[in-house]
Amino acid sequence: MENTICTNDIPIIFEDEDILVINKPVGILSEDSQKGEKGILFHLQNENRDNLYLLHRLDREVSGVMVLAKNKKSASALSTDIAKGKFYKSYLAVTDGIPETDEGIYKDLLFKDSKKNRSFVVNRMRKGVREASLEYVVLKKTEKNALVRVLLHTGRTHQIRVQFASRKTPLTGDGRYGSKVRDCNIALFSHKISFNHPRTREAVEFISNPDFNIYPWNLGDAT
Repeated sequence: MENTICTNDIPIIFEDEDILVINKPVGILSEDSQKGEKGILFHLQNENRDNLYLLHRLDREVSGVMVLAKNKKSASALSTDIAKGKFYKSYLAVTDGIPETDEGIYKDLLFKDSKKNRSFVVNRMRKGVREASLEYVVLKKTEKNALVRVLLHTGRTHQIRVQFASRKTPLTGDGRYGSKVRDCNIALFSHKISFNHPRTREAVEFISNPDFNIYPWNLGDAT
């Protein structure tokens, strides 16, 4: 489904009385920050959206499809589905370097350092460590980069970024996790979300794509 309208420059992909599906731009927080910076709910609320509920998050530097609930009943139903693993999110990413295989599953133990706002792959379970799992498919590759589609099995902080970086294929533009590229945003895009509609319980799917004509999504040389 194509983007139809915009609210404060935030493209709206779909909206009904229960859910709001947007294409989140780079630079906007999912949640209000402790420093007082407003998150995505502030930018979207209006007279027709008195109460919005955040169901999942995207990093400030990441754009793409995001779903919000418009009432408590919808929020509860979707939150239950998320907890049961019935809310599916896939991403597109460009990596510095090429994954060892054209498809695979990454399973790791991740520790989140809240003070540094970073996650790390660790070797053993301890306090603050959680299991992380994803699967990926290489869609296109050059000598230096790969375009991959990633399906998350779990939703850990910076999960895709740190799991690929730990295998020496950081996401292009992700300086926090090892990319040497500095002239583009992090090449990570929320591509597709699938779930059962909270009211009708019918399967729905929402898709968006990055601009494949611009670097690094065109897998071209930055120069």
